[in-house]
Amino acid sequence: MTEKNMAQARHIVDALVRSRRSGIAATAALGGLALLAGLAYRSLRGGEPARAGAGPATPFDHIDVGEDEARTMLRAMIAATLADGIVDADERKRLDDAVAAAGVESDGRAWLEKELAEPFDVDDIAQQVNDPDTAARIYAAARLAIDPDTLQEREFLRMLADALDVPGEAADRLEAELTA
Repeated sequence: MTEKNMAQARHIVDALVRSRRSGIAATAALGGLALLAGLAYRSLRGGEPARAGAGPATPFDHIDVGEDEARTMLRAMIAATLADGIVDADERKRLDDAVAAAGVESDGRAWLEKELAEPFDVDDIAQQVNDPDTAARIYAAARLAIDPDTLQEREFLRMLADALDVPGEAADRLEAELTA
């Protein structure tokens, strides 16, 4: 994957999140990355709003999501999509549409096909994460990528949360917000 196409990971993740036209994603006026950052922030902090001066960035400052993190998000989203062993037609269309919207060229598409053929497992994903906020954003991306309607998908999310050290309460809050 060329440097140019690697820089498109943020755009692909953003497009995939925006394509979720149900629940919270449908009503969000924010970009997809900002939505993920906000969901993760609230899940970790129990819905506590950001305070002025509380840190270097607000939870909606999607600039904090760099390309490396966006690639990890994309890998987690792909792994979640493949958790039940298949990529159905709707999932594939969402992925293809997101790649097209991001303007990814042929070598970027080849990278994506390789990821689909050999997805990262939860341990590979967790090795890319160094702090609780990033872990929550990665988990939120994986959760938003799927409707966990199979045992395999639910088990994948549980294993991912465990590997990322996402507290159970945070995963539960995220689930409640996404299904509200």
